[in-house]
Amino acid sequence: MQTKYYQLLKEKFPTKESVLTEIINLKAILELPKGTEHFMSDLHGEFTTFNHVMRNGSGSIKAKLQECFADAPDKDLDELAVLIYYPTDKLNLEKRRRDKESLEKWYVQQLEDMLTMTRFSSKKYSRSKVRRALPPQYQYILEELLYDGNQDFDKNEYYQSILDNLLMLNQMSSLLRELAITIQNLVVDHLHIVGDIYDRGPEPDKIIERLMWAPSVDIQWGNHDILWMAALAGSKVSIAGLIRISARYGYLSILEDHYGINLRPFVEYAEHYYTPIAAFAPKLKENHLEISEKEKDRMNVVQQAAMILQSKLEGQLYERRPEFEMDDRILLKHIDPDNWSVQLNGESYSLKNFHAPTIDFSAPLCLTQEEHQLLNQLRQSFQTNEKFKRHIHFLLNKGSLYLIYNNNLLLHGGISMNEDGTFSTFHTGGRTYQGRQFLDFCEQQVYKSFKRKDTDDFATDFLWYLWCGPKSPLFGKNAMKTFERYYLEDKRTHVEVKDPYYLMRDQEEICLKVLHEMGIYSDNSHIISGHIPVKEKDGENPVKANRRLIVIDGGYSKAYQATTGIAGYTLLFNSYGLQLVAHQPFESIENAVMNKTDILSTKRLVESVDERLRVKDTTIGEQLQIEVDDLEFLFEYFEQF
Repeated sequence: MQTKYYQLLKEKFPTKESVLTEIINLKAILELPKGTEHFMSDLHGEFTTFNHVMRNGSGSIKAKLQECFADAPDKDLDELAVLIYYPTDKLNLEKRRRDKESLEKWYVQQLEDMLTMTRFSSKKYSRSKVRRALPPQYQYILEELLYDGNQDFDKNEYYQSILDNLLMLNQMSSLLRELAITIQNLVVDHLHIVGDIYDRGPEPDKIIERLMWAPSVDIQWGNHDILWMAALAGSKVSIAGLIRISARYGYLSILEDHYGINLRPFVEYAEHYYTPIAAFAPKLKENHLEISEKEKDRMNVVQQAAMILQSKLEGQLYERRPEFEMDDRILLKHIDPDNWSVQLNGESYSLKNFHAPTIDFSAPLCLTQEEHQLLNQLRQSFQTNEKFKRHIHFLLNKGSLYLIYNNNLLLHGGISMNEDGTFSTFHTGGRTYQGRQFLDFCEQQVYKSFKRKDTDDFATDFLWYLWCGPKSPLFGKNAMKTFERYYLEDKRTHVEVKDPYYLMRDQEEICLKVLHEMGIYSDNSHIISGHIPVKEKDGENPVKANRRLIVIDGGYSKAYQATTGIAGYTLLFNSYGLQLVAHQPFESIENAVMNKTDILSTKRLVESVDERLRVKDTTIGEQLQIEVDDLEFLFEYFEQF
């Protein structure tokens, strides 16, 4: 096999000279400065804010502009920043407000400034990488303008001809738009999404569509992502759960309008059996002003119906999966229908707002024939929806449960632990899993679940465990108390006890234990996670355990901002170190373009390095070094292959 590998490598580099050239090229790349990584988490459907932070690189573009034009204090950097962030909107605005002569002059000035910014932003990349970043239709023109510019006196007329023809052919606007996108992609080299694209907010589908255009991105699945992924895998309980949550937060339109899922049969079923009650009023925010009372009532009864279906299906799942150790969550079996009470942990609690017209209490977990048919129709709707399939397959292709990248562990939640700091164990199939082995097992089940879409197999059931199981690395609590919050007045029953990991993760020794379990021993390694919003307004620090843990869930979702006091964290990791960025709420694209406003963000230095990081110090660098070693071996023994 090794001989065959080198023979194939020789086909790619057929001469010793070509091998030597590639070795020199790769070794030179290893000495370049490390590219900027951009970390985002817990986006929860808030596309507008996410999109702006993507476009401004968490403030990186503005910082680059200030550095690039440090010798031009009169330069309007705010205007140039807006053009880079929102080129289409800005260009349309200038077309409306300027005459032809003024517009053309403005075009030329912006092109000159953007070319300067592109040169500055591309300094730490190889010429070939910059070439790949350029828009194909303008690659030749931009290379000419970028690498020689108009500084060569002998070529002044040549460059002027390029500009004149761009204007004459009405291509300047298009060129500026493409150049703005190029700058965005050059300033941020790689994007990490540390979980939870879905739920709570209005436009998760737009976030995924935007991520599909990102040149370099990876995703670590969050518990809310898993719920939606499970719907495509065929999990009926997950379908009931995501419908309930969508109704709870006023976003059934995501399913109906954005994805085109037919909920009409479900709505008719819900309206037939249930009537609106206050406990199921949807949690609406200021952007829901257009929702009518009739629509609120619809979301109300859909929640009720989905909750009862979810409770039935949960109970069935826990009965067939005793290894999940969730028998205590088969709550419908603990209800006394004579006095409307439920037994929890040996105590009896009165039920409130509990309406279950489709439950037969002699067999409370059984679905009616109507419910069987309804759920089968819904499952087919999810599994045959092309847009939904495309989005979930993107999460599968770009995603993983965790990622080790540049000596950092990226994991949405955490690793379940016992109170003594040892890793919890999970038993199934005669085997015991814990620590990294359990994380790998969890990821394997995600991929297995998509191989069979029409049965309640273990892997598909396990996706629900990842959503709410007590040892799930994506959940992190002893139980999800949705039933209690809806139906029990005693708030003591609502408490969800955090996994000991979350109580101990402020300790450096615990974080080091996790990092070492994952095979990470660098002095500059970190755990980067989201999942639990950081309450900055209460003084909580997102940087914990002597900088070993960085929690970047700061409240992108409006549902969490009252708790966090900010509108999200992001993290930047460039060749000089780590910076945490705290964001305030973003107003609107219109305001940004018209008034040249930016999102208000505050950067905090988390960690700096003594010596600037190079590509050779990164995960990509390790891969490149392997290529160099292989090429050097081929060069030495070239004639033998």
